[in-house]
This record gives sequence, C-alpha cells and structure tokens, in this order.
Amino acid sequence: MTRGDHILTLSCPDRVGIVATLARLMERHDCFIASSRTFGDTESGQFFARLVFHGPAGGEIPVALLGDLEEAAEDLEADWNVSPVSQRMKTLLLVSKSDHCANTLLYAARRKELPIEVVGIVSNHDALKDQFAHFGLPWISIPVTPETKQSAEARLFDVIEETGAELTVLARYMQVLSDEACRKLEGRCINIHHSFLPSFKGARPYHQAHARGVKVIGATAHYVTADLDEGPIITQVTESIDHTYTPADMIETGRHLEGTALLRAVKAHAEHRVFSHAGRTVVFAR
Repeated sequence: MTRGDHILTLSCPDRVGIVATLARLMERHDCFIASSRTFGDTESGQFFARLVFHGPAGGEIPVALLGDLEEAAEDLEADWNVSPVSQRMKTLLLVSKSDHCANTLLYAARRKELPIEVVGIVSNHDALKDQFAHFGLPWISIPVTPETKQSAEARLFDVIEETGAELTVLARYMQVLSDEACRKLEGRCINIHHSFLPSFKGARPYHQAHARGVKVIGATAHYVTADLDEGPIITQVTESIDHTYTPADMIETGRHLEGTALLRAVKAHAEHRVFSHAGRTVVFAR
C-alpha cells in the first residue's frame, strides 16, 4: 500500500450503526479519520459516506483493514472503494470546435488544482488540433458521420481501453453518443450542457432564454445517459443578468459558466465526492 491519505467511499441501505461501524474499524487499526462526510437519504433509504483517513502515524494502511472493510461491507450490503488521495484519475477529453471547456480543465490540471491525468484529446474535427498542441497530449481524430457513427464509437472505446481512461469528459463535444455507448460509460462520462437544465433544452438555448426575458442563466454538468440531457446532475452554475443582455452577451457569459460548472463536476468526480443513485446525485463538499 502507498503512504499518505486515502479516501473511503461507501454506499448501502441506511440503518442504525453504520457510522459507528466505520469509526470502530478505523480505531481498531490505528487509522486517523481526517475528514468525514455522511448522508442518509430518507426518500431512497440509502446511506452514503466519504472518509479521508491515513494509517498509523500517517503511514501505510494496514492490510488487515481492507479485509475488515470487505467483511463489514458484505454485512452492510455496501458498495465501497478505497483510493489514494494522491492518485490522479486518468481522463479522456472529447472536443469539437469550441475550446473553452477543455482549456479550463487542462489549465487546472496543469496547475495541480484538478486531480486528473489527461491521457488524450479526441475530436470529430481537427479545428482545435494546433491550438491544443502545446499541451503535448495525444490528439486522436475520429471523424463522425451518420454512416460511420458505429465504427467511430468502436474506435473511441479502443482509445479508452488503450489509454486506460477512467473518466470521459464531453467538453463541448457536439456529437450525441448512442444508447449503447451511454450504457457502457454509465457513471464515468460527464457532459456539459450550455443551459440551466431542465429549462431551454435543445438548440439555441440562449436565444430561447432571451426571448423569454430570463433574469438568470446557467450551465449544467451531468452524467451521460441514454436519455439526452437527462442524466444525474452533478453541478449547476448560474449568474444574474438583466434586460440589457443580448444573445451574444449571454453566450459570452455562458462560456465562463460552462467552464466553471464542468471544472467543478470533474473535480468532484475525481475526488470521489459524487454518489449517483436512482437518477440523482449526492455531492459532498470537500
């Protein structure tokens, strides 16, 4: 096992004593809990927990702890995982012709503000290839037409396997994934929608919003599902506007909101702070 802090995530049917069980396990193995977030959803009867902890004196995690966690998880009927805090999540970015969302993620990753390792950029166009060249990342061109969509998605999954990508991010990738692709990527593919869902979906959302005289605009980052733009929402960002805003003004503001929403969603996912259940998400603060 590696040294340093680790993250334990756990979800299971809610019942009395779960927090006490986890605390006793940590105490038994001389592990220190640095932070703890828990939530019991009364509607679904599901319990969610995220613990950041380290082994004795900040050292290695006792191997026996993992065995005890496995045994406790079986009793609790829980899904669980332990990951090192320092481990960066391998991430594949998908883009088309807009660069602002990918740039936001790449800059944050380069500054170590985002715990991801970008393993490549996939695009259905080459319009941004030169612009992203200075990042020194593999550029994978996969053109998509109605006739080649199936083979293009097969190539995309080859790339995901070859790069070991754990997360796929649609950073303004203007192609609709097939139902089969969405199912394969369930829970590990994030999209940014240039609107404050569920309002003003579809084409030209800012023009729709302008026509309705809205006073707040926003962007929504969500997990991808076969139901277009209906996946579990991770993050939403809004900003107040007024009657002086033209559609162009709203689009410009929207670009900043999209980048912020996507950054927050990817960060939350990569830090194992998001739990998805019954079409909704639980997103813990840091």
